[in-house]
Parts: sequence; structure tokens; C-alpha cells
Amino acid sequence: SKHAAYIVDLEDNLDSLRENMTVLENVYEDVKIKVQLAEQQQQMRTEQVKSWLESAETMENEVNKVVQSGAQEIQMKCLGGYCPKNCCDSYKLGKMVTEKLAAVTDLLSRGRQFDVVGVAHRLPRGPVDERPMAEKTVGLDLMFEKVGRLIKDENVGMVGLYGMGGVGKTTLLKKVNNEFLKTSHDFDVIIWVVVSRQASVEKIQEVILRRLKVPEDEWRSKTEDEKTAEVFRLLKGKEFVLLLDDMWERIDLTKVGVPFPDSQNKSKVVFTTRSEEVCNLMKAHRGIKVEPLSRKEALTLFRENVGADTLNSHPEIPKFAEKVADECQGLPLALVTIARAMTNKKKPWDWEKAMKRLKSKPSDFSGMDKNVFHILKYSYDNLSDDVVKSCFVYFSIFKEDYEIRTNDLIQLWIGEGFLNGC
Repeated sequence: SKHAAYIVDLEDNLDSLRENMTVLENVYEDVKIKVQLAEQQQQMRTEQVKSWLESAETMENEVNKVVQSGAQEIQMKCLGGYCPKNCCDSYKLGKMVTEKLAAVTDLLSRGRQFDVVGVAHRLPRGPVDERPMAEKTVGLDLMFEKVGRLIKDENVGMVGLYGMGGVGKTTLLKKVNNEFLKTSHDFDVIIWVVVSRQASVEKIQEVILRRLKVPEDEWRSKTEDEKTAEVFRLLKGKEFVLLLDDMWERIDLTKVGVPFPDSQNKSKVVFTTRSEEVCNLMKAHRGIKVEPLSRKEALTLFRENVGADTLNSHPEIPKFAEKVADECQGLPLALVTIARAMTNKKKPWDWEKAMKRLKSKPSDFSGMDKNVFHILKYSYDNLSDDVVKSCFVYFSIFKEDYEIRTNDLIQLWIGEGFLNGC
């Protein structure tokens, strides 16, 4: 009776197959739209959905062929359409129609489940580029915790870290960046950009595009406006963290293509600058002043960088170390620079001489930077000889943040005659 039903019910089964196939096509379109929307939000279709879509597409082609064959078979029936001309062919076709009807019904059932289980999942988090920094940082823990809380605050999208040169802003930002390596988070990508004095929209765009793994040949020849559109397209569906180091003036993020971070996109922008005014011009939700170290913290940092061997070499040196550290006014860059210059200075008069230099030769630079650069000059004065000093000063002919190849630099030094007597 089952075999006979394949022939007898052929026409009814064909009608059911057509109807179910129409429903399957509608469900297929619904699922496909859901997948496209999810992928626009930087999500990835599940393997289950991928397999189902492929099966539905294959099924549509197969069913169309079966329906076409079925229509021809019905037209060829004898005795007023009641008796097939070839029972064997009708049996095979009827069996195929029944099997396809069952397969379409199964696909329909599986497709409707995607309303519950979803069609895509979040992409795995991209790796964070670790920034080199000292293993231990002194005096930054409280500010680091504060920045961490602000990054977790949905109402805060942009944070500005401001303070005088050498106070530790970049170190704090590196610490924030590297923390994403250690802890779980919901951000899709962490982007680090060194802005520097000569801010360039195009330079920032290129760093972002490289970080997002866009092949260089796809954007190198594009105009700035085209790059803006590309950056925006790539970032608008992501939860990103953009870390901008050493900003000297306001940067229009819309020109770069960066969506303004807010509670809607849950993205964050954290930047460092020497100017509180830049924080205001950037419309940062929160500005944090990075203060110099306390006297105790400064001395701890100084002693760690001078080294116990030097400090213990003479009973008077620890007292001199305190006085020299005080001259650095709590600035980490100055403390580290002077401490390194004083390493292996194991005679008290070396320290006396250092004190006199620090007090008698203040820098002519006005404003915040004078507390850093006259101390850096002391480090320069303590270079071993004029050849080393000439080589050091030679770096000034290169643009800020310019990547210098070691071999090229040595050839240039030779060409200048710096190394002739070596």
C-alpha cells in the first residue's frame, strides 16, 4: 500500500511540496537578512546557520527539478488522468517527491529554530599589541584604577589624561593598553596611535587601517575622504578602544572616520596631552590630571633606577640621592634619566657636582617643559665624550617618531665623520 501511495498520491504530494517549498524560501530570506544584519555588526554566522543556508539553496534547485518532472508525468496520464503511462517511472517519481517533502519539512523546522538560538556569534577578540614598559611602575596605581573604572562606565566614552611633560602620561596609557592582555573584556579591537606634535589625519587613518588588517593596496591610493569613509564603515559596528598618545592639539575624529564614543556604541577613546585645554576642545567626558609623584614615591623610583650597588658604595651617597631626587620635582622621566646618569657614580664629589649642575644651570625653556628638559640636558652633559654627544644630537635632524634603521644611521654618522677616530 505504501508503494501504491507513491503513485496514487503523487499529485497531492506535489502540491504539498510546492507549498512547503514556498514557505521554505520565505524562511530562507528571513534567516539570510538576520545573518546580513549580524555581519554588519561584526558578528560571524554560526556553522549551523551556514550549513542550513547551503542546504536550503541546494534543496530549492532539487525541488524545482522534481516539480517540473512531476508536472510532466501528470500530463502524460491515461484514462482521463487516472492511470500513469509508465508505473515504474511514476513510482520512482512519487517516492522522490515524498522524500523531498520530508526533507523540506525538516529544513523548515530547523530554520524556525533560529528565531530562538540565533544566527551568529561575536567574533573572537583580536589580540592586543603589548607596549614595552618597565616591569614596575611607581605612583600610578590610583590613577590607573581610576581610568579603569571610567573605561567600564557606560556613560563615559572619552577620557583625557593631561599633565606636564615627563610626568608619566604615556606610561599610564601603556599600562591601560597592556591591561587588556590580562583581563577579559567586550571590546573588538584595541588601537594604539602615537599622534605627536605634527598631527596628521591621514597618519592616524593609516595606523587604524593597518590595525584592522586592511591590505595596504586597498587603501594606499585612496583619498583622505575615501579613507575616512572606510575607517567609519569598519569601526561603526565594533566596540573599540582608541588610545591616542601625545596629542598637542584638537583632532577632529569625524575627519579621521572614528565614530564618537558614547553609551550607544560602547566604544572608548583615551588620549594623553600636556594641555587641559585640549581635553576641553576634544569634549572629553572626563579629564584626569596626571600629577607628579609624591616625595616618597619619587625617592623610591630614583633609588630603584640608581641601583643598590651605587647607593651602598658610600655612606653619604643615600643623602645626596634624596637631594637629587628632590630636584626632579616628582617627574618620573626626570627621575629615571638622572638616576641612570648617576649609576656607577660611587664617589661623593660626583654627586656634589651633579647637585651644583642641577641648581646652577636651569633651562631657559618657559612653562611646564622647563622641569624636564634642563634635567635631560644634564643627562646629555654626562655622555662619555664629544663623539657620543655628536651622535646623540644627530637624531634631531629626523622628524618626530621617524623610524630610523640602524645600518642607515651608522652610515650617516660615518659620512659626517663622527666615527673617524673610533
